[in-house]
Parts: sequence; structure tokens; C-alpha cells
Amino acid sequence: MKKSRFIGNIVPVKSVNEAEEALDLIRLEHKTATHNCYAYTVGLGVPVERFSDDGEPSGTAGRPILEVLRRREVSNVLVVVTRYFGGTLLGASGLIHAYTDATVAAVDESSLLSCELLSKIQVECDYGQFGKLEYELTQLGYRILEREFAEVVRLSIWSRLPDVESMVTKIGDWSSGQAVVNVLPPEYVGVRADGEFVYGVWPNDNSPSNSEG
Repeated sequence: MKKSRFIGNIVPVKSVNEAEEALDLIRLEHKTATHNCYAYTVGLGVPVERFSDDGEPSGTAGRPILEVLRRREVSNVLVVVTRYFGGTLLGASGLIHAYTDATVAAVDESSLLSCELLSKIQVECDYGQFGKLEYELTQLGYRILEREFAEVVRLSIWSRLPDVESMVTKIGDWSSGQAVVNVLPPEYVGVRADGEFVYGVWPNDNSPSNSEG
């Protein structure tokens, strides 16, 4: 008898709809599989959590996948573990270990982001002020996200919420009150280990990464 194949897929998601759409795509890709068991957690604080054993004995697949995500404190993610049955029965404990191991492997092989609540500060200034603003922002460790050079210079930065008010004041001081500053509502932004921000779209075009065991 051959052993079953377990394939772990992990996909970043920002909503329940995204999770369900990604789940449908993986089911379609592995439509001949015996089981496509999954769990996802969406949102911070009190996340939406859903899981499914997809025909495996109750509690042997979906719940173990979710427990890995909880222990690792990973959110806004869908994990699907696909099983191609090989003929060997594993029993409840064997299934729990297999689905847990596949999930751990998928998480370990992924580049995870931390999530922070930030506000985007948009700035308009004239060309004579831009050099001063760029220098001062860089000295404080801020990364300029966008630069647009037209009749005026437009740039933006992410700021942590406790720093927004003082940052607006500093920009006013650096520009002698001439810069136009607009603070956008706070939003959760992904931050890579190297400090780079990920926002707007997820990396890798929302395509899943997978591991096989």
C-alpha cells in the first residue's frame, strides 16, 4: 500500500470573501483529491475563524490546522491541506499529526508579515522645500512611499498613530508652514522583517505557496 500525500497551501487573505475565493481555486486545482481540509482566520483582535474536516473524521483535520495558526499567532491567512489517499489508514491520531505537520511546514516555508495600525500622511510642497523634507524624514527613519513631481511635489509616509500629530507639526516646521498635509484614516499595514511595508495588494499576486509531505 502507498502512503497518502498531504499538500499544504497557504494564502494571505484580507476578508472572508477572499478566503472563500482562494479556497474555491485550490479545490478546483485539486478536484481529484480525496480531501481538501482547511482553516482560515481573518481580522485582528477578535478574528473570524472557520475550518472544515472535508469528510475526514471530526476533529482530525480542520481543527488541528486552525490550532497551528492560533499557536503561531498567524492571522489573515487561509491554509488548505489537500490529501490524496494512498490506501494506508492512519487512524485519528495519525491524521491529526499529518494535518498538523503539513500546516507547520506551510507556515515555516512562508514569509510572514507583522501587522500594524498606521496612518498615511500625504504631503504637497514646492520644489524648494522637498530637499529639506526628504532629508529630515530620512534622518528620523521614515520611508517615503511615493514621490510625484508635477507642478508641486507630492509624497507620502506611513506613521504610527501616536506619532501622527507630532509628525504633522514637524512637517509644518520644516516647510515654514507652506506644505499641505493630509492625514488618511488608519489602516492595517503589513510589515516585512526588513521593515518594508506591504499594502494595497498582497505579495505574489495572492497566489498560494505550498509544501508537500
